[in-house]
Amino acid sequence: MNLQGYKKAVEKLNFYSYHYYVLDEPLTTDEEYDKLYHEIVAFEQANKEHILKDSPTQRIGDTVREGFSKAPHLSRMWSLEDIFESQGLEKWLAKTYKLNKNISFYCEPKFDGASLNLIYENGELFQGITRGDGTIGELITQNVKTIRSIALSIAHKQRIEIRGEVVIFKEEFEKINEARLQAGEAVFANPRNAAAGSLRQLDSSVTASRNLVFLPYGVGENTLEHKLLSQKMEYIYSLGFRRPPYSSTCQGFDEIETIYEQMKKERDSYPMMLDGMVIKVDEIASQIDMGYTVKNPRWAVAYKFPAVEKITTLKEIVLQVGRSGVVTPVAIVEPTDIDGVIVERATLHNFDEIERKDIRIGDKVIILRSGDVIPKIVKVLTHERDASQIPFEKPKFCPVCKSELLDEGALLKCQNLACEARVVNSIIYFASKHCLDIDGLGEKIVEALYNAGLVKSVIDLFSLTLEQLLALEGFKEKKSQNLLNSIEKAKGCAYRRFINALGIEHIGEVASKTLSDTFGSGFINASKESLMACEGIGEEMAESILEFVRVNRDIILNLQSIIKPLEPLQKEQARENPFKDKTVILTGTMSESRGAIKEMLESLGAKVAGSVSKKSDYLIYGEDAGSKYDKAVSLGVACLTEEEMKKMIDASV
Repeated sequence: MNLQGYKKAVEKLNFYSYHYYVLDEPLTTDEEYDKLYHEIVAFEQANKEHILKDSPTQRIGDTVREGFSKAPHLSRMWSLEDIFESQGLEKWLAKTYKLNKNISFYCEPKFDGASLNLIYENGELFQGITRGDGTIGELITQNVKTIRSIALSIAHKQRIEIRGEVVIFKEEFEKINEARLQAGEAVFANPRNAAAGSLRQLDSSVTASRNLVFLPYGVGENTLEHKLLSQKMEYIYSLGFRRPPYSSTCQGFDEIETIYEQMKKERDSYPMMLDGMVIKVDEIASQIDMGYTVKNPRWAVAYKFPAVEKITTLKEIVLQVGRSGVVTPVAIVEPTDIDGVIVERATLHNFDEIERKDIRIGDKVIILRSGDVIPKIVKVLTHERDASQIPFEKPKFCPVCKSELLDEGALLKCQNLACEARVVNSIIYFASKHCLDIDGLGEKIVEALYNAGLVKSVIDLFSLTLEQLLALEGFKEKKSQNLLNSIEKAKGCAYRRFINALGIEHIGEVASKTLSDTFGSGFINASKESLMACEGIGEEMAESILEFVRVNRDIILNLQSIIKPLEPLQKEQARENPFKDKTVILTGTMSESRGAIKEMLESLGAKVAGSVSKKSDYLIYGEDAGSKYDKAVSLGVACLTEEEMKKMIDASV
């Protein structure tokens, strides 16, 4: 990089920084930002006389946003040096051991959210301040007071700064984006931006509605006398703050690497987003001796995870027809390596998503990969557009059978029962192991039967004859008879298998069992309200069931009369008790598993639902009850602790 390239890189990074920190609107991935940042660092180390005053290396954060007053931190909020691989860890440890060899380390997740500094005076929350530039931040105390995981008062009476990360759990993030989508508002790109945007609302009621979570990671100014950071953090948690999902003390390279690899492996199972692991020297005296560079503490480092977001180019959008006729758009992108996996396809969810994000063929896009889930496009880099991008036109005809599509807004559906994509795929699924388990009826056999005109729907399977099969190429008598025997054997299956075999969109084994246990064959007459009262069945699933039944009622009844699936035995009538025939919701952590409590309540004749509504009778809650408790209170639903529930049951005996 030459001087001119360096100046352009600084300008570009400051542009990215402004959009990220001030507007909460990222224009690139963390990986791209880090790459450019380290190129600037390398140039500055070799050309110190040319360092620009506005270089991003000369400050920790960014300027505060207009609309909030400014407030100073009692002690500086430092940023951490980043390392990205084991060689980086070895180098950092070598530098650290030169300062002090007799040390241990404290490791915990690096949460992907917004940094916050809390100042307590005489045991009361005095100020909440964003990181800002590390010295001065935005004063957002009113917003901070809406976060339930932040104590308004603590037992510690001396002045203290408690630092931490404000995050939004992944489940809550999806709810927020869904609500914004329905309101016609722009959605957040990721939970980190949702947390930052929620924390810095001028209207604190918006912050209160977002279910933010504060996770402490350290202290600033304090009078604590603990000798170890791990002890100090235990004390902070004892004051009423939430513990991280994981933390550990360890010795040296091998133990740190083991913890890092385990955390990296389990990152998708955490309720919040992680982007790495923080390693700190545990001994407080050693931290003080080691001190700081201009920008970072020498006694701590951020060991970043491999990027799960990458920039690539959208080459085309292809259409897939599912077994229920739903047409799904799929993005074909330039092959991109994300965490060792070559990604060539990304989900687009539905056609509304394409329109809302204004996704065009040829666009530069950011794709996110999480675990084994198909990657998705989280942002279109509209600032990278030239005149070559092509808008996508919503299809009007099925890509398989060319019949006209039913437009239901976000969803397009092929209603042609003779569509090959529907017939072949639905029969393959119908015969699969977890459905009717028809041995010998694999993909090639189904295609052969369809191409020969012997089956045009699932019902046709049960009218096949030995003579018809023997007329097909490759069908000998034994093979043909075995197939007919397997089809006959499928009759009298469990009703849950029958429902699952229908291939209702969004309805798998668990939901099929729920429908079977709750309604039996009466599921085709169930109302939306009664479906949503079932555990694990939300509005989208209920709508899918109702739509499927509307279109296929005659086929369902015909199949039922042929297969005669066995409905579940009715449970013995429950004795009289306060929960009999009542709709109950469970939330929070209890003394035993929620599954066991659900089973006990169902044995008493209660219906245990998954979501709160006006028709709910009781909400039974444990620790960390969350949004279900809030909704129950707002709707006037009776809320009981686990102990109160058990007292009511005992009193009825």
